[in-house]
Amino acid sequence: MSRLPSLTGMRFVAALLVFAFHTTWQTVYVAGTGGDVLGDVFANAGFYGVSFFFVLSGFVLTWSARPEDTPAAFWRRRLVKIYPNHLVTFLLAAALMLIAADAFTTKGTLANLFLVQAWIPEIQVPNTMNAVSWSLSCELFFYLSFPLLLRLLNRVPVRRLWVFAGALGALTVLVPAIARHGIGGVPLPFIDDGTLSFEQIWFVYFFPPVRALEFVLGMVAARLVQAGSWPRLGLLPAAAIAVGGYAVNSLVPYLYGVAGTAALWLAPLVAAAATSDHRGDASPLRGRTLVRLGELSFAFYMVHGLVTSSVHRWLVAGKDLPPLAGAAALLGALLVSLALALALYSGVEEPLMRRFGAPPRRPAPATPAAPATPATPVASAVPAASATPAAPTTSAPRSTPATTGSPEAAPGVPAPRPTALEARE
Repeated sequence: MSRLPSLTGMRFVAALLVFAFHTTWQTVYVAGTGGDVLGDVFANAGFYGVSFFFVLSGFVLTWSARPEDTPAAFWRRRLVKIYPNHLVTFLLAAALMLIAADAFTTKGTLANLFLVQAWIPEIQVPNTMNAVSWSLSCELFFYLSFPLLLRLLNRVPVRRLWVFAGALGALTVLVPAIARHGIGGVPLPFIDDGTLSFEQIWFVYFFPPVRALEFVLGMVAARLVQAGSWPRLGLLPAAAIAVGGYAVNSLVPYLYGVAGTAALWLAPLVAAAATSDHRGDASPLRGRTLVRLGELSFAFYMVHGLVTSSVHRWLVAGKDLPPLAGAAALLGALLVSLALALALYSGVEEPLMRRFGAPPRRPAPATPAAPATPATPVASAVPAASATPAAPTTSAPRSTPATTGSPEAAPGVPAPRPTALEARE
């Protein structure tokens, strides 16, 4: 299979959505009417970006899977991909928390270190240390399950893949209803209409088996594209579906808007971009700069939350900055995040992936030996080598911005989206 540079470029767009959410809604950099407009526009961006990464992960891993690969080799590569960046940012988060005199909890710290925080339905746990790493807890579960999931998926006939995709879509819509009516807990007055408990939010937003629905949907989309069964949907119409879906998810009830239903709008975009790359169609996402930023996207995602929360805490919060000064601080946070991402990628992620993360090599095709004295000239055709495929927060309420460690009022809870009656600061 061919490389997918458009998907690499889209990775940075998704990471930028998460950044926008954290700087316009979770923590407010720009005051006044302009800041309010930005907060309204990006209030759902973080949830959408994370869902994109889950769908993309399932798609790319399925697209690039090789029959000769082994589960142990696959797990080694994925661990080398995510854990070193996680460990570096974990230590950076600990240093920032010590400087700020933030409290550590034994359970939260250890759960974060070993990437099991998303499994623990306690409000103080999922967003400890480097808050965004809760999504790696889900990804680790996806990676551990992938060899078995792929084996099972490959047994599904192509003609039934659409039925399977429909079932996954139905489950993503059903999950919020199950959480709403089947899970109890103490309501949190600062989330949505004040009737949702953390346990309900955790089940929809953090719980890895539930978020795996998005990952598996990406796997199914990859198989449909590989089999030539995906409809000929252009990149522009698919982007329109994703933008329209974002608008819909901003209006639906809270539990539907923060998690898996976004995958229904994003899977067509992922599949359309891959199809465009495979056919060699023109794509604005394949530019050299955007692809390079896409390569940095994981490192950017891992550092940006630490940067934005720290800059806001020490330079913005309580300073009553004019809008232009707040915008300058936001731009500075973006540039610092990009610089740290480049350092993390160049110094940690790329060298380790080059050393330990290379996929297994396919055996070279055998070339028939030419006879010593042929009676007539013989033309020998050697198959061309196939291209190696390229693989790819929550927050406190807006009124109480999250710190580097646990948010002050509601650690581990997705930020509430604005309602018609909600007062905005």
